[in-house]
Amino acid sequence: MHKKVFLSGNEAVATALRQINPDVFPAFPITPSTEIPQYFSNYVSNGLVDTEFITVESEHSSMSAAMGASAAGARALTATSSAGLAFMWEVLGVAASSRLPVALAAVCRALTGPLNINCDHSDTMGARDSGWIQLYAEDNQEAYDNMVMAFNIAENKDVMLPIMICQDGFITSHAVMNMEILDDMTVKEFVGEREPVDYLLNPEEKFAVGPYAVSDYYMESRKAQAHAMENAKQVILDVAKDFEKISGRKYGLIEEYKMDDAEYAMVIIGSAAGTAKEAVDEMREAGKKVGIIKIRSFRPFPGEEIATSLKKCKAVAVMDRCESFSTNGGPVGAETMQAMYTNGCTAKAINIMYGIGGRDTTTKDIHTVYTDLQEVANSGKVENPYRYLSVRRDK
Repeated sequence: MHKKVFLSGNEAVATALRQINPDVFPAFPITPSTEIPQYFSNYVSNGLVDTEFITVESEHSSMSAAMGASAAGARALTATSSAGLAFMWEVLGVAASSRLPVALAAVCRALTGPLNINCDHSDTMGARDSGWIQLYAEDNQEAYDNMVMAFNIAENKDVMLPIMICQDGFITSHAVMNMEILDDMTVKEFVGEREPVDYLLNPEEKFAVGPYAVSDYYMESRKAQAHAMENAKQVILDVAKDFEKISGRKYGLIEEYKMDDAEYAMVIIGSAAGTAKEAVDEMREAGKKVGIIKIRSFRPFPGEEIATSLKKCKAVAVMDRCESFSTNGGPVGAETMQAMYTNGCTAKAINIMYGIGGRDTTTKDIHTVYTDLQEVANSGKVENPYRYLSVRRDK
């Protein structure tokens, strides 16, 4: 049975965690993710879960405790944002290389400096090569659904990798919306119990966590992680199919929006996809053939799927909500354009930085992007492939 509710993104994720009832939740607060452990601590106090809720002294400690609990065979997770994720950096790679299926509720916020508490993707994109699966949500409903699916993906025997469930700070984390949650028993049966194979508290088997790897073995370890990430693509799709059966909601690695006959397309990730969809609807009414590809899974990256969807397009704008300082664009742009080249997609492409530090992105802004794409297609040239949207300019 499904229930209609009115929740913020943070409460939606906390609700999913209550229904999952994890074994261990180490927590340290940081805006804008603080509400997730705050809501969850109420569940603990009211006896709604039997989770071991641990208040620690830092984000480094919260991830370390989650990793230790997972290594012991427990189902563990934590939550953080921005500098908190940066403080976890060292441990992120250890969790991934140790093949520990920890979950992280990541609420995307700009990295300092200058100090900013609003949304962009510099924190989670900064961790993109740490070996974690990363799923991004457009809205509160998707954040809840991704959290319900998280452990089924991470704990799959062909994957065994940690997973980040990412949503946009304040835009979804604190804004409320009408959404639908599953009943507690349905989620409990869907997620099930963790059945660890190799874990520290198993007296029958010797198991090392975080060992030193000499040169003769380190590279093979990395290759094994890469293989597991490749496996994660199909597992994400399989879990999504199972989730569709209980929820009626369908998910993939990407979401195509009005791409069947699109001549001009936008590749985007996170909450701004909703704004872009509204702009596309307006432009479609005016007879313009425009569409959107929303990336749901950034790790593993669905390069082939994106390139295949773009092959009929004349021009494409790849949107990045963080600056990588490469002087060639952002991470979504770099990976999308590489995938286009590798898969023989010849559409002209530009990479646009937008919404950094919480800068508003309106439907009017999206209209200007598609206008620029039409100009690129008509000229056949990409004179400025790396651009900023809605940024102040010196007069």
